[in-house]
Amino acid sequence: MARAVVWVLSAIVLLAAGGCARQPSPGQRLQQVETLAEAHGWRRLDIGAPPFVLAAWRPAGSPADAETGKLLTVYIEGDGLAWVTRSRLSSDPTPVDPVGLNLALRHPGGQVAYLARPCQFTSPENSAGCEKKYWTTHRFAPEVIAASNRAVTVLKEMSGASTLQLVGYSGGGAVALLVAAARDDVSSLVTVAGNLDHARWTARHSLDPLDGSLNPAAVASSLAPLPQLHFVGMTDRVVPAEIAAGFVAGQGPGSCAEVVPVADVDHSHGWVERWPELLNRPFPCQAARAPHR
Repeated sequence: MARAVVWVLSAIVLLAAGGCARQPSPGQRLQQVETLAEAHGWRRLDIGAPPFVLAAWRPAGSPADAETGKLLTVYIEGDGLAWVTRSRLSSDPTPVDPVGLNLALRHPGGQVAYLARPCQFTSPENSAGCEKKYWTTHRFAPEVIAASNRAVTVLKEMSGASTLQLVGYSGGGAVALLVAAARDDVSSLVTVAGNLDHARWTARHSLDPLDGSLNPAAVASSLAPLPQLHFVGMTDRVVPAEIAAGFVAGQGPGSCAEVVPVADVDHSHGWVERWPELLNRPFPCQAARAPHR
C-alpha cells in the first residue's frame, strides 16, 4: 500500500483520537462505550448479518407518542481506528471516539438507534468474518452494505416504525447512502463529514483506490428525490467540502439535497456540541418538516 495511504488514514486516526498518545485497547474502548450507553439508558444488541455480527444500541422502552414512533432514525458510525501508527494497520477498528454514537445520544426525540460498522465493538466469538480488508479497501464492499441493510431492517422491525431516517458520520455516510439506495422506506438522509465519493476522495489525497468497495457516487442520481442534508466542516482536511459538493452535483438538477457548511468544525471535533442546533435545519423539498420529527 502506498505511503500516502498510510499517512492520510493515520491522520484520520490521530484526528479521531486527539493525538499520538497510546490508544486504549479494544476492550477498554468497548467498556467506555458500554458505560456511556448505559448512562443514557441505552441497551446493546448483537445483530446477525452474515458474514458479520453487528453491534447496535437503542434506548430501553419506546416513545409514548405514537406519531413520533412511526419514524426510526438510525445513526451509522464512521470508519473507526483503521491504523494505529503511520505504518501499522489496526487489528480492531473499534473507534476511540465514537462520534456517531455521541450524535445519536444527543438525538432530541422520537425513535432512535445506533449501528456500528463491521468488526467494531465485536467480541472474539462474534469476529469470524472480521478480515482487515473490511476497514481498508473493502470498507464499503457489497457484503458490508448488505449486512448493514439487514441490521437496519432488524432495528426497524424491533421499533415498529414505518419509515427510516439514516444519519451517517464520515464513512458511515457512504454506508447510509448505499443502504438507502437499496430500500424504499427511507424518508430522509443526513451525512456528517461524509465520504460520499471515495473515488474522488482517494484521487484528491493521491491514495490507492478502494477497489473492493461500492461508491455512493454511482447511486447519486437514484437518490436525488430523497430529502438530504450533507453537513461539512469548513476546517475538515480529511473529507473536505468538495466531496459532498461533487456528490450533490452528480444528482443533477432538481435534487432534494443540500450541502451545509459548518464553521469552526473539522472532521471529528465540534459536531457533537453543535448537533442539537444542526438538527433544527429543515430538509430541502420538505421545508415544513424538521428532520427529527
